[in-house]
Amino acid sequence: MKKNLYPALLLALGCALHAQSAPVSRPKITGISHVSLVAQSLPADEKFYEQMLGWSAAPSPESPGGLRFYGAPKQWIDVAPATKPSDPPFNHVAFATTNAEQMRRYLAAHGVSVPASLTHWKDGSLSFRVHDPEGNLVEFIQASAKPSHLAANPHSISSRIIHAGFVVHSAPTEDAFYRKLLGFRLYWTGGMHDGVTDFFSLQVPDGTDWIEYMLNVPANADHRQLGVENHFSLGVVDIHAVAKMLSARGWKPDSGSHVQMGRDGKYQLNVYDPDQVRIEYMEFTPKEKPCCAPFTGPHPQP
Repeated sequence: MKKNLYPALLLALGCALHAQSAPVSRPKITGISHVSLVAQSLPADEKFYEQMLGWSAAPSPESPGGLRFYGAPKQWIDVAPATKPSDPPFNHVAFATTNAEQMRRYLAAHGVSVPASLTHWKDGSLSFRVHDPEGNLVEFIQASAKPSHLAANPHSISSRIIHAGFVVHSAPTEDAFYRKLLGFRLYWTGGMHDGVTDFFSLQVPDGTDWIEYMLNVPANADHRQLGVENHFSLGVVDIHAVAKMLSARGWKPDSGSHVQMGRDGKYQLNVYDPDQVRIEYMEFTPKEKPCCAPFTGPHPQP
């Protein structure tokens, strides 16, 4: 009888060895899930995001004592209270994936330092965090299978996060992670002046949201400039309609906050939260030819 067990044991051992050696494929990365910020004054941020942007506040599952602001159920801004005055206001970007555990194993198989297990949030979502080659914190999150009870806020000017940008010192270094390992693809490159590349836009592999390398930023950049560079963008159909809605809520244009044509040929308007993080309202599609290079990917949709 025992001899008859040997083939089964050998088969089981072979399957286990094959599972250990089989390459782990990368699951889909479908877009930006959320952006995480840090506030020196949470009440000031709550007033700004609720009254100016028109988003709904709820307790944050990720940040004890923090708030999560929703314009719609699928994307949000998470704001944690600062622990000290020097805390950077821009904390991390989170990407939506179809399988967080498979993504964790995929990154581990390619030499990225990952946590030993996923974090299970109260809403049923699963996530983990890593650092990119320049030390930026990145989160991957798998949405809960439970249907959300939240509805789109009718007062939200835009609930669609279309991109997030952050300071990058070496594009080739970051490309090894975002392009080669994660499969992000080029969307557009440009600069404030012809012949200089200041922006490098990469779309997620399975969607139209993108990240933006903010290049050529001085090492000694002050708080205001870092707030300009480390930012997120909300997609809109008509920037002039956005300006009217913001004006009705107390916004007043100035030299750093007004309707303008971007170098990518898209109309935009910048506003700043109480910690000087830039929120860039941007039209989904260009109205003019971009300055420096053609777009190489599809534009996001409302």
